[in-house]
Amino acid sequence: MQASQSIYKSPNDHRQYRYLVLDNALRVLLVEDQDASQAAASMAVGVGHFDDPVDRPGMAHFLEHMLFLGTEKFPDSGEYHAFINQHGGSNNAWTGTEHTNFFFTINSDVFADSLDRFSQFFIAPKFDLELVDRERQAIESEFSLKLKDDIRRTYQVLKETVNPLHPFSKFSVGNLVTLGGEQAQVRSELLDFYQCHYSANLMTLCLVAPLSLDELEEFASHYFSGIRNLNLVKNYPQVPLFSENELLTQIDIVPLKEQKRLSISFNFPGIDHYYKRKPLTYISHILGNESHGSLLSYLKEQGLVNNLSAGGGVNGYNFKDYSIGLQLTDKGLANLDEIISCCFEYIELIKTQGLDEWRYLERANLLKMAFRYQEQVKSLDLASHLSINMHHYEVEDLVFGDYRMDGLDIPETIALLGLMTPHNMRLQLIAQSVKTDRKANWYHTPYKVRPIAPQSLARWQVSSIRPELQLPAANPFIVADSIPRPDKSDVDVPVIVAESTGYRIWHKKDDEFNVPKGHMYLSLDSEQASKTPKHAALTRLYVEMLLDYLTEPTYQAEVAGLSYNIYPHQGGITLHLSGFTGNQETLLALLIHKARERNFTEERFALIKSQLLRSWQNLAQAKPISQLFTSLTVTLQKSSYEPARMAQMLEDISLEDLHNHVRAFYEKIYLEGLVYGDWLVSEAQALGKRLEHILSLVSTPSAESTRELVNLTGQGTLLRELAIDHQDSAIIVYYQSAVATPEKMALFSLLNHTMSSTFFHELRTEKQLGYMVGTGYLPLNRHPGLIFYIQSPTTGPLHLLEAIDEFIADFNYAVMQITNEEWESTKVGLISQIMEHDANLKTRSQRYWVSVGNRDYQFNQRELVVDEITKLTRTDLLKFMMRKMRTKHSDRLVLFSTGEQHRTQAALLSEKMITDLKTFKQTAEKFNF
Repeated sequence: MQASQSIYKSPNDHRQYRYLVLDNALRVLLVEDQDASQAAASMAVGVGHFDDPVDRPGMAHFLEHMLFLGTEKFPDSGEYHAFINQHGGSNNAWTGTEHTNFFFTINSDVFADSLDRFSQFFIAPKFDLELVDRERQAIESEFSLKLKDDIRRTYQVLKETVNPLHPFSKFSVGNLVTLGGEQAQVRSELLDFYQCHYSANLMTLCLVAPLSLDELEEFASHYFSGIRNLNLVKNYPQVPLFSENELLTQIDIVPLKEQKRLSISFNFPGIDHYYKRKPLTYISHILGNESHGSLLSYLKEQGLVNNLSAGGGVNGYNFKDYSIGLQLTDKGLANLDEIISCCFEYIELIKTQGLDEWRYLERANLLKMAFRYQEQVKSLDLASHLSINMHHYEVEDLVFGDYRMDGLDIPETIALLGLMTPHNMRLQLIAQSVKTDRKANWYHTPYKVRPIAPQSLARWQVSSIRPELQLPAANPFIVADSIPRPDKSDVDVPVIVAESTGYRIWHKKDDEFNVPKGHMYLSLDSEQASKTPKHAALTRLYVEMLLDYLTEPTYQAEVAGLSYNIYPHQGGITLHLSGFTGNQETLLALLIHKARERNFTEERFALIKSQLLRSWQNLAQAKPISQLFTSLTVTLQKSSYEPARMAQMLEDISLEDLHNHVRAFYEKIYLEGLVYGDWLVSEAQALGKRLEHILSLVSTPSAESTRELVNLTGQGTLLRELAIDHQDSAIIVYYQSAVATPEKMALFSLLNHTMSSTFFHELRTEKQLGYMVGTGYLPLNRHPGLIFYIQSPTTGPLHLLEAIDEFIADFNYAVMQITNEEWESTKVGLISQIMEHDANLKTRSQRYWVSVGNRDYQFNQRELVVDEITKLTRTDLLKFMMRKMRTKHSDRLVLFSTGEQHRTQAALLSEKMITDLKTFKQTAEKFNF
């Protein structure tokens, strides 16, 4: 075992790190975090879909799935998932181009036992022959899930239009076709793939826990030394992602959703070795600027684009596809030449006038501040992130690498800018109006590849730069340094520090996380916000208009680490500010000033309205289960409305209608706020007085709006079918508590926690009903709720409902078979999740704000729920299920959609069930439809 090397960490990071290499060449990073509420582990394997055999696309992904289904030491296919869930944890994995990442979190007292199970994935997986068919069906379900996902459909076009000799061109997900054949043959190939590619020297392990480094080192050595080391060397083909044949082309793609997007991409070599200076980060920082004079600002003023991003695109071992992404208007779609010319002019502006040390230092100082006051993340997120970093950074930079910017290397930066030319470019145009002549494999995406005309290339050569394009000025919001105040809070939870008729401000000074940051939430309730679908549509439009209007004047603040968001809720709108406290009040004053101006123009009104309509209409293309979730909340919350209905209302709305709505919105306002972080109580009180003064100028005080929920008690089973154009069927079954008490919260959450692992294993892993299968604890307007959900490519809604009902009926017996030890362990696992320590200022502020919204003014609801959980017995759970869930006449809401190949079952559902169950239409007057 090699000795540890030093790792550079943030002064605000209390964790201890140790890097080591086991005798089998497994690289390990140990993280001692005594404040962590759970332990976590992540294994990143340097194997991905680039390694798939040519005749077996999806093999790496299939292997990832199979590793979860039993090992020689722990042969039960559902044991690992059940163990993690029982002890308050969660687990998952993903397969990428060059890496596969496995990770989990769990209560630290059973960390050793969980590592014993986890390590066996990489030592002696079982690869049970009987599970091959079952799990490739799961791969098929995962593939089917994304058949109508525009991101996946576009990604496949990219794969088909790169150099076919590059491994990026391979189909990555896999399905029943690519993984077809006899089970024994597929298993044999799977075993060969595992034995040829899974080697300890290609793996990186990260362990995070509230345990000593010595204990963690013992765990790593004891459980993971048995992984074989084949001393493999990665040997991907050194061919370019884009050869001359693939450059200088335009790819036109027809999406399912209404959208207009242009991507200008440039062919770069691999970029990992640039991480210490990050020249591309600097280029993107300037190119993606949104302040006045920027590329985006100018293109928006010309009515050509609505949004711009710089620096995206895929990257890997020998390539980076650097892209400028633009969201087009109708005018922009008709004037692509002008947009592309502007982009090249701005690149030339950066190259000739933008390589100033002070500009680089602005960006570098922001990362320096972010690192110095780095906020902690959950153990699971940290472990997963660091295990991947170990494949990209030197040991000393495993934590610091993402933030490191050592200095501006001008020749290096000019060389990269020199690659951003028309002759090293590809264009990708996504719009429903483009003409196509072929369809992509697997996802059937219509597209066309055509060469870029020489005359276009000539037009895009820069001879001069239009004067409207300007480099950003020095950012006034950036501070060289900031220090958290040492003042300690006098209270344990937020308290009211400013209150009068029509407003209330809560505050707590943070004295735990030691960062000069704060979070401020301001909620404005108005009876005009959403009393009808038209009012709700107008409020949403107002928010979108306001965000658009604020983009330019607030961009520099956002760059400097001052973030804000404005979003609608059931009773009004909420403003959330976060970031360094030094300039938060300045930003708030700017936001209030600009919001009161409301100089909305007819041109921007038409564009934003069109954008919002398109967004709502595009929801019809979302995957079925997502549409059902949206419909569930809309159905039950009385001040929420279907996007399609709001879109209908929005069609005929004018700018004058919007101005009238905004005026009426502010006539009667109730404001509730929370200030948490590095804010003194005197500052929060002064803020309350200023807000009170502003409110007095625009409105009269009002009462807080109510959050009404449709009561399902006594309704029996309500059925509602959604017409969704998709090959999969989907269903959600929702049970509701009539009262919002800690006892009911405890019952619903414990029932969900107890059954979630079993439901997933039986209906997804064993019965293979679909890829998206699960249960969830879903509180709505403070009322506890429990949902069961499935999206299935193979089974219609009638049989899905029968499977859910059968599971619920049989689960009573499963509860009776739980031992006392297992029962207590299950409760401890749930309590651990509920009482998980807040990882950072953001998580803590969110919890406090949710408490304010739930009227949990003692901020102790979770403690009250935990007290109830400790009292619950298996008998309590059984009685609850018998009373609430055992029959098809139980009070519940069933939402479902019927897949294209299951339409004949829809008639069966009507004949067999609607005759003796209440339909949705019978009680429709209680809902917003």
